[in-house]
Amino acid sequence: MRNRSKVLQAGFALVMVAAAAGCGGDDAGGEPVVGLITKTDTNPFFVKMREGAQAAAEQQGVELQSFAGKQDGDNEAQVQAIENLISAGAKGFLITPSDSKAIVPSIDKAKQANMLVIALDTPTDPADAADATFATDNYQAGKLIGQWAKAKFDADGTQAKIAMLDLNANQVSVDVQRDQGFLEGFGITNGDPNKIGDENDPRIVGHDVTDGNEDGGRTAMENLLQKDPSINLVYTINEPAAAGAYQALKSAGKDSDVTIVSIDGGCPGVDNVKNGVIGATSMQFPLKMAQLGVEAISAYAKDGTKPQNTAGKTFVDTGVQLITDDPQTGVEAKDSAWGAQNCWG
Repeated sequence: MRNRSKVLQAGFALVMVAAAAGCGGDDAGGEPVVGLITKTDTNPFFVKMREGAQAAAEQQGVELQSFAGKQDGDNEAQVQAIENLISAGAKGFLITPSDSKAIVPSIDKAKQANMLVIALDTPTDPADAADATFATDNYQAGKLIGQWAKAKFDADGTQAKIAMLDLNANQVSVDVQRDQGFLEGFGITNGDPNKIGDENDPRIVGHDVTDGNEDGGRTAMENLLQKDPSINLVYTINEPAAAGAYQALKSAGKDSDVTIVSIDGGCPGVDNVKNGVIGATSMQFPLKMAQLGVEAISAYAKDGTKPQNTAGKTFVDTGVQLITDDPQTGVEAKDSAWGAQNCWG
């Protein structure tokens, strides 16, 4: 049987899954079914995941069924996707949880049906609700850009005045880990490592939230510039927020005086490194996350093998790479040309 990829949306998912079930699934001699459930199907990060999952499905001889929410936070669509995969007799699925807590009862139901559940990028809450998590070490990603910024400012003999552009007020794990990793990398003492904004260091002008998008980044940067126009270093949760921050700085005539650091490693972000908008970014590998996840479920379907965490960590670390065209002594990095060849690989 030829491999197939189905992108299923809420309106017609049941019909498509019924067709898959009608083929008999693995129990009737067909290909094992593996699911991919992302937060949306439009974000380039999740598009790359789907590409990686499909490539791995073809290589492993499994059938990929892909689902996505209508927007970030659409937990109900993810619940329905799990129900569909249970009905299809899937061997397991990969999921980027829209609501790390609310999705757990559905995950529990899938595990009772002997499905292997792997969280991608965003852990469940609690993390052990999934059988495994394949993700970037977000703390390390933040730490790398913090180390790079510290080395740069030390080399220039410049005192930092730092703006922290975070995600939102919910203090989700990815947001906290990136923020706190940056501070450690820069040599700033954290308060509670699980909390944003409780540090006590005069170099930090303040924190604001961006919702991880360009408009939010612009507004947050404008707010913090009003608080202190002498800001010269900006940490951003991701590259869209960094792009917005840059626009605010440019409008204020300060774009050439401020260094921006970020996390993502998407192709537009790498272009912004090349163009001098972002000084350095930490690259993630969503395509690799999904490839490894499909391979793990394929192995589970064959002999019941479950993935093992990276040594010393509570998840499978899919890697992170610092990208910059302004290398600093003692901080390993690749340039934007390498980044353009590997962005979100």
